[in-house]
Amino acid sequence: MYHSPGATRPPVGGSATGLLDAPASTNTLVFQRCGWCATAMYHRLLCPVCGGSDLRTERSEGAGTVRHATVVNRNTPAARNVSLVEMAEGFVVRGRVMGPAVGIHSGDRVRLSTAQDPVRGEPVFQLLDEPYRGWL
Repeated sequence: MYHSPGATRPPVGGSATGLLDAPASTNTLVFQRCGWCATAMYHRLLCPVCGGSDLRTERSEGAGTVRHATVVNRNTPAARNVSLVEMAEGFVVRGRVMGPAVGIHSGDRVRLSTAQDPVRGEPVFQLLDEPYRGWL
């Protein structure tokens, strides 16, 4: 990257270190956006598109769509629904989706429930349109 030292810009909504000044609550998912190409990403050191290091930290709205759903350890009582969730801001995050494993499909809409699971440290999502809600 070629730029002059005076051309650096402070991160939007954050401090000079790129971290948000206010502590994130359990219902807030934090991601980065590249200052050069505006690509959104989750927990990266460099932009995967342009390789830039000018990453700004932003807060996600929490709405997303399941891109790929799988069940890990199906035959154990601790089975969990691990999915790749594409957030409305344009980045993809791996997280756990609460709900019946048979009812989670690609294309389902989800909302962030907890930004960090205390055991695994990954985001937890809740289905917006429960598949069996009409049956009850």
